[in-house]
Amino acid sequence: MYDWANSVFSLIITSAIFPIYFEATTGGANATIQIWGMTFVNSALHSYILAVAFLLVALINPLLSGISDSLGLKKIWMVFFTLVGSIGCISLYAFTSSTIWIGIVGFAVATIGYAGSLVFYNSYLPEIASSNNFDKLSARGFSFGYVGAVILLVINLIFITFYSDFGFASKGYATRFSFLTVGVWWIGFALIPFYYLPKDIRKKNVQGLLSKGYKEIKTVFDSIQKVPIQKRFLASFFFYSMGTQTVMYVAALFGTAELKLEANNLIIVILLIQLLAIVGASFFAKISQTKGTFLSLSIMIGLWIIVCIGAYYTTTANEFYILAALVGTVMGGIQSQSRSAYAFIIPGNKDNASYFSFYEFTEKIAIVIGTFSYGYFIELTGGMRNSILLLACYFVIGLLLMLRLMRYNYKTI
Repeated sequence: MYDWANSVFSLIITSAIFPIYFEATTGGANATIQIWGMTFVNSALHSYILAVAFLLVALINPLLSGISDSLGLKKIWMVFFTLVGSIGCISLYAFTSSTIWIGIVGFAVATIGYAGSLVFYNSYLPEIASSNNFDKLSARGFSFGYVGAVILLVINLIFITFYSDFGFASKGYATRFSFLTVGVWWIGFALIPFYYLPKDIRKKNVQGLLSKGYKEIKTVFDSIQKVPIQKRFLASFFFYSMGTQTVMYVAALFGTAELKLEANNLIIVILLIQLLAIVGASFFAKISQTKGTFLSLSIMIGLWIIVCIGAYYTTTANEFYILAALVGTVMGGIQSQSRSAYAFIIPGNKDNASYFSFYEFTEKIAIVIGTFSYGYFIELTGGMRNSILLLACYFVIGLLLMLRLMRYNYKTI
């Protein structure tokens, strides 16, 4: 149910409605924008905001994880970041062409809340499920998330399309209202997992409180160096996450800026991607159960490479729709199986928060590098296509590293 609650941010804010509104409000496709004395291409600025937000979370999460472990405050931090993310989404209702700074700050704050909550959320998986159910439960979580997000997206599309019938003065007002609904939906449905998840076990270990999380990151890093399967998996995960996360965040902007797709058509495509992601997560979970997770992940990474190369040569709407269908098929599977594979190969003890803190740290640094390099290449080359090829390179490295794991069948370890 937390996937159900927070996935509306991932779909509506990072993928579907907000990127299109952001581009239109800041001048249109590939327009330059001046903010705080600096000039950016608006699509590059969108990527930079993501990079900065995820960098901040990557830097502070070890600190918060250390405090959480020392004082037993995991659920409290998860609640805190959920509130931060929800408030960030709600603030976007005030984002207009004359208040661009609200759009930038609100988007960054919402992203920090979303990313910050995940390290504590993901660490619950080994606590509430047995190892033979990791794949199934992780995939079910992502599927719930996609369904919930699609429901709210459809509701918001109805509001935006028939804005006058619902009393909105313009389509812009209806669009901004959709950002508000994301915040309310997120915090509202999050109350369900907050009620049912295990309660915090309060501790009073204040020694080394501020540095504990960073020491744990180093301890986990040192431990991983001694376990080849963990080391190789995280190396692959780092590189393919640079590509996966960035593609999901910038797909809408690519469609509008490079292919000049209509916003309504693009949002419908993204809606279909979510539905395909539900099917894809279940399909690749079955491949994982019968053929092994590393083979399943390798297939998905290979498909991501095809997506990137195809996007470089894509010139028509129909070609984009085919690629979008492929993205949807592999999007849910690669996220859910990455989470479940890592949950299985880490030590079977109660120190899950530390290991998942390192997992989230790895993913967030990957997102920082992926989104920043994507934005930088846009400004360097004047378009998105070369940036897409850069992401393909990240996937190739991730695949080569993943193939080294093929001799392992982690379910038998």
